[in-house]
Amino acid sequence: MSSVDPTAPDPSVISNIPTPQFARLPDPSQLFSVREARFAALAEGHDLAPYLKFLSGLCGVQAAIQDGLPEPDAIASEALERARQHGMPPLDRGHFIADAAFVATLDRLLAAAADIDMPTQARAALEKVTKADADGRARMVENVLAEAIPVEALAEHIFAAAALQVHFARLAARLDAKSLQPVGDGVCPSCGGAPTATVLVNWPRTPGARYCSCSLCGTLWNYVRSKCTLCGSTRKILFQEIEGAGNIKAETCDDCHGYMKVLNHQKDDRLDPVADDVATLGLDLLVRELGFRRGGVNPFLIGY
Repeated sequence: MSSVDPTAPDPSVISNIPTPQFARLPDPSQLFSVREARFAALAEGHDLAPYLKFLSGLCGVQAAIQDGLPEPDAIASEALERARQHGMPPLDRGHFIADAAFVATLDRLLAAAADIDMPTQARAALEKVTKADADGRARMVENVLAEAIPVEALAEHIFAAAALQVHFARLAARLDAKSLQPVGDGVCPSCGGAPTATVLVNWPRTPGARYCSCSLCGTLWNYVRSKCTLCGSTRKILFQEIEGAGNIKAETCDDCHGYMKVLNHQKDDRLDPVADDVATLGLDLLVRELGFRRGGVNPFLIGY
């Protein structure tokens, strides 16, 4: 009769512990319509109501323009294999070339956005982008993808960013989620984008697992809790929150002095990484006063 170490883990139990899937790809047909509704709900009684209503309308445009868009150019099998071998995102944002699908996406978005109620500054920015030539639009696209938007041109870049979100969500949706692999702290495994925020999901098999939400393509990827998404440190991680709003916290890191918002779907599964990030600007201001820099990237919060 063999003896059993009572302190040893039970293999049968371990084998039944679900492992969170690494990545979940976006569903472009739902992503923007859900966000539209969330922005609209958040606008009610909010100090930023006019801006939130404008963003709700813009997300509605992102959803509506997809019907009948040309299919994006396929990614060459050689490029996919090269990305896999070198641990790189399969969608190369650094060498983005506007294909017919993106050109149509941007044209449709600009035309449809003209019917949205928006602040005067946004209206002027829309007219500027609409009148821009191909080179001017290309520079805006490059700035958004490089996360290097000039301060003097913040407003017009919102429309370029919105079109890129649609295009890259459609590209990411065609990837094989099982082939994606970690490429670095705070880096989307699909497109190399930075996260807007992180989410503690409420999925049936892996409740409480943490996922980063890509600011560009909408891919979700699993990331260890209480680990800085910016530098990977597990030391001196603290959480800040506004009293009465504990479903959204700012995870701060004393090593890199950055922070990332954490949305808890176990407390409220209506939370959207982009919409609720904008609506909790007060939390950003609070944490910034404590000396931390914003780590999340949100094209609708450019300049904050």
